[in-house]
Amino acid sequence: MVKKVSCFILSLVVLIALGSVSSASESNKKAIVIASFGTSYPAALKSLINIGELVQSENPGVVVKHAFTSNIIRKIWQKRQNDTAFQAANKDIPKEFLYIKNPLATIADLQNDGYRTIIVQPTHVYAGEEFTDLKSYIEGFNSIKTLKPKFMPFDKLILGRPALGEPGKTPDYHEDLEIAAKALADDVAYAKSQGAGLVYMGHGNEYFSTGIYAEFQDQMRKMYPDVSIFIGTVEGYPSLDNVSEALKHTGIKNIVLKPMMVVAGDHANNDMASDEDDSWKTIFTKQGVKVECILKGLGEDNNWASIYADHIKELMNN
Repeated sequence: MVKKVSCFILSLVVLIALGSVSSASESNKKAIVIASFGTSYPAALKSLINIGELVQSENPGVVVKHAFTSNIIRKIWQKRQNDTAFQAANKDIPKEFLYIKNPLATIADLQNDGYRTIIVQPTHVYAGEEFTDLKSYIEGFNSIKTLKPKFMPFDKLILGRPALGEPGKTPDYHEDLEIAAKALADDVAYAKSQGAGLVYMGHGNEYFSTGIYAEFQDQMRKMYPDVSIFIGTVEGYPSLDNVSEALKHTGIKNIVLKPMMVVAGDHANNDMASDEDDSWKTIFTKQGVKVECILKGLGEDNNWASIYADHIKELMNN
């Protein structure tokens, strides 16, 4: 009898302990949301898939989800949910992108599934309009204050910073510029091997200062003085005209042209590399410059993808 009682008590203790572990595990569930503007180009998804796989490999056991901020691009992917011809032609595309949601819905889904610690890492290049809007979403969630602390929706909901950092004292964005410049060493080496200048086309923004691109250009030139490097933007400063005039001034007749964007999507294929009269390639070619376009998003390069993974690591460690 005594043995039976002892066995029962021992079993009860084990069950309670396992329940505690399960409860603790449940409350400590962590997730990462990789937030991007998005792209409708299937080939351009390589960048985002690469970033996601790298982040997942460095955070085993943590759920990693993608989210797109662009309403238009999400709708394009959602229409493809029933497009059997598209799916047959693009079998390698993860199903997640056919059902892609915005960051708000993605965070809400994770919270509903019991994830109380969530890191949202943007794939933005700099802290412009899109990042500011995303930051506002996160601040909105974090403004929720329940009467009882135990009913708060999150233990931690944290937003990472863009590749080129963000304004503020810490972390110092100048250090982010240096890290980003080092990540592009292979591009510089390739341009040098071709005896060419290196031109990047960034996105920029009409409503936010894009001076960070000029500052990054200066950082690149200091780090790689043996190669002529120019950075322009589709919107803002430095513009296509600024780069065009700089090429005329320096007399460079051979360039490697790449997108300074995480994905090589619409802007890279059309604004940069198309044969249209107003594309960067066409305009530079008419100036007598030999142009080699490389349609490869920054996210395809593990050196650049690691920037976002490292930003997540910093938040995880803190």
